[in-house]
Amino acid sequence: MNMREDGFDEEKSAVLIVDDNEINRMILCETFKGRDEILEAENGEEALALIRRNPGSISAVLLDIVMPKMDGLALLEILNREGLTETIPVFLITADTSEQNMQRGYQLGAMDIIEKPIVPYFVKKRVESVVELFRARKRLSNTVDLQHQQLLAQELEIYELNNAIIETLSTAIEFRSGESGAHVKRIKELTGLFLRELCRMNPEKYQFEEEEIEMISAAAIMHDVGKIAIPDQILNKPGKLTKEEFEVMKQHTLKGCEILQQIPKYHANPLYRYAYDICRHHHERWDGRGYPDGLKGEETAVWSQVVAIADVFDALTNKRVYKPAFSVEKAFSMIENGECGAFNPDLTACLKEIVRDMGELPSGGTS
Repeated sequence: MNMREDGFDEEKSAVLIVDDNEINRMILCETFKGRDEILEAENGEEALALIRRNPGSISAVLLDIVMPKMDGLALLEILNREGLTETIPVFLITADTSEQNMQRGYQLGAMDIIEKPIVPYFVKKRVESVVELFRARKRLSNTVDLQHQQLLAQELEIYELNNAIIETLSTAIEFRSGESGAHVKRIKELTGLFLRELCRMNPEKYQFEEEEIEMISAAAIMHDVGKIAIPDQILNKPGKLTKEEFEVMKQHTLKGCEILQQIPKYHANPLYRYAYDICRHHHERWDGRGYPDGLKGEETAVWSQVVAIADVFDALTNKRVYKPAFSVEKAFSMIENGECGAFNPDLTACLKEIVRDMGELPSGGTS
């Protein structure tokens, strides 16, 4: 189909005249002479074939009712069912203008019903005014669609920019605590793996669409943003923290929430709900012995539970200032045995499948 310079389809210009009477077709052809093209059909079957071959080039259908093979109302019913009356105006031109036919015609989407014998000048004016209305509506629809696509592109660009800023900030915090910055990326990846595995293993209990999984994974990046408020001597201490130091360290969950609250426009973003919850609750534990709120079991949202176990697993398997890296098998064993706090049994089962898929566990797992 040809396109105009403004990007819109060229306006449809063919008029389809459907009548079994050749004289009636000749009169209508003469009436609309001068248009780019006039198509003719002797019955509904021929007309339907023409419409299906040329749906984008027909600007109007002038349709008789009483015809052999397929009458006008039968054709109109098919066009209505296929949604074609929304884009192609149909005019019933008939000598049978009974109340029943008129009511049925309008119900099926006819734009107008014109009684025979026709007055060519008035028929032409009535048809052309409706055709122009359809064209104007199409132009408006194209403009709205174009603007909608532009807005979607801008929204995607802003979303990607926001994610890049969030990831950069989170990575900078990891650098401050002596990490390589890869920790946040691994947490994002692990969060997605856990959520998909949960849905696979227990689809009745856990149901996350891929879009939601991507959003939660992006929010997981922010889990430790509150560490920016923790003093260096505590954040980077190579040995075990004292009780007092640990109380300060625990504050990073609340400090992270305070930071998120300082971004007012962020509150309207669905990502905010996940990020806030993860920030505050990724150190809660299944048995209620976590912090800051001592939540127990499913009082903690599942996405925060996921980030909690992903965070511990990644910490165990990578070198930190206070410990060497453990093997994947050793790290899993420590989590399974409760050496790092209690976790949702569903998540422990998920972790076993994830590390097995990595080829890091034998087929029997650990004892």
